[in-house]
Amino acid sequence: MVLPKQFIFRSATFVLLGLGAALPAAARITCCDVDGKRTCGDPPPQQCVSKAKTEFNKGGVAKKVEAPLTAEEKVAREAEAARLAEEKKKAADLARRDRALVDSYTSEKDIDLARDRAVAEIEKNSEQAKNRLEAAQKKKQKFDQEKEFYQKKPMPAALQAQIKDNESEIAAQSKALQEKDASIEAINLRFETDKARYRTLKAAGK
Repeated sequence: MVLPKQFIFRSATFVLLGLGAALPAAARITCCDVDGKRTCGDPPPQQCVSKAKTEFNKGGVAKKVEAPLTAEEKVAREAEAARLAEEKKKAADLARRDRALVDSYTSEKDIDLARDRAVAEIEKNSEQAKNRLEAAQKKKQKFDQEKEFYQKKPMPAALQAQIKDNESEIAAQSKALQEKDASIEAINLRFETDKARYRTLKAAGK
């Protein structure tokens, strides 16, 4: 039996599967609904290009094909895929951190000891900044006394430069000590968060 190259079935109840054995070897019938009527053909009817459709191979096996996405639908689908990928990445990162947390500590006390060591290291490194600040402040007192002699006459350029350098040193070391305090605060917060998570994981039998 040889079927015409392109045809239209007007009845939605016509069963294409029954024709499977009679289709030519290369035939692939494509059907879609157009204004409530089933339209079929090989090659696919033009009316089916932008619609959801069903393809029947030579054996009459049906395959559903989605309608082509609009530009807006493509953007939405890509955004959803990106969101799901980000969620998957976050879940993997959390699982990795959880494993590292459980593997690194045997008790909450171990976490407290690690926090104390980290804070002690910050304090040790800030000792130099503290000593330099104290030395700069002592120099400032000396420079303040020297400036008294130049209230009514120009101050030597060399002294002006020394005073400027001293002010910069005080500002730099003061900032370093402020950053030290911020670092300690961040360390305390991080270890408290780790301890709370560790407690949760252990309660869950991890």
